[in-house]
Amino acid sequence: MMKQTTSFLMRLRWSAGRIALGAAVMAASEAAAADTAVLPRNLSPWGMFINADIVVKAVMIGLAFASLVTWTVWLAKTIELRHATAIARRRLALLDDGTTLRDSQRAVHDGSDAVAQIVQSAAREIALSEDIHDEGLKERVELRLERVEAAMSRRIARGTGVLATIGATAPFVGLFGTVWGIMNAFIGISETHTTNLAVVAPGIAEALLTTALGLFAAIPAVVVYNHLARSVAAYRALLGDASAQVLLLLSREGSSAPRVSRAAE
Repeated sequence: MMKQTTSFLMRLRWSAGRIALGAAVMAASEAAAADTAVLPRNLSPWGMFINADIVVKAVMIGLAFASLVTWTVWLAKTIELRHATAIARRRLALLDDGTTLRDSQRAVHDGSDAVAQIVQSAAREIALSEDIHDEGLKERVELRLERVEAAMSRRIARGTGVLATIGATAPFVGLFGTVWGIMNAFIGISETHTTNLAVVAPGIAEALLTTALGLFAAIPAVVVYNHLARSVAAYRALLGDASAQVLLLLSREGSSAPRVSRAAE
């Protein structure tokens, strides 16, 4: 009788142990399901930005700002270049119609644009050289015109250098955000002791989003920079044509150029 009672108690303990083990397994499964349920599941760009690490967020914000700067520079410089090019073409037409440097001075005397400054700079050099009797007047005027062309070209190209910087650095900034995000994803894997795709995917997606933003900022910056560089080169060619026209007028007038300048003044 004693042996039967002991055997019954052992079976009862074994059954209770199995029940406790099953309950523990079920509790662990429910906890894992609850942890999985709270993982970020919104993989839209905005959702990934909200759930991203602070460093990844800073990279994303910086790249978005760089893209905004690119389009702002494109709009501002396009308007400026079109306006300056239109004025230069009108002034060049006036120079073509003029027969003397005095006529050209009268045509552009009230202007502050690049072509007007070219004509005024040539007239200024003629006025300064009226008491100098040598054959270097044309060379001195040419040097002045080259300086004016260079100054006007630098002014019209101001602000385009930032586009080259964005185009060169944005992919690397995006790559930095990608490396940081993937590093955080692996840290999350080691902390949760699981390779569940629901745990790994959000971090990797956030990391790859920074690469996409880097390319989104860099590609337009390179394209816009090349477009503006061509436009600036075309504008500088117009200034070169204006300088050549002024030198032609000066060459036609010859030694009478200083007297023409005094008459214009």
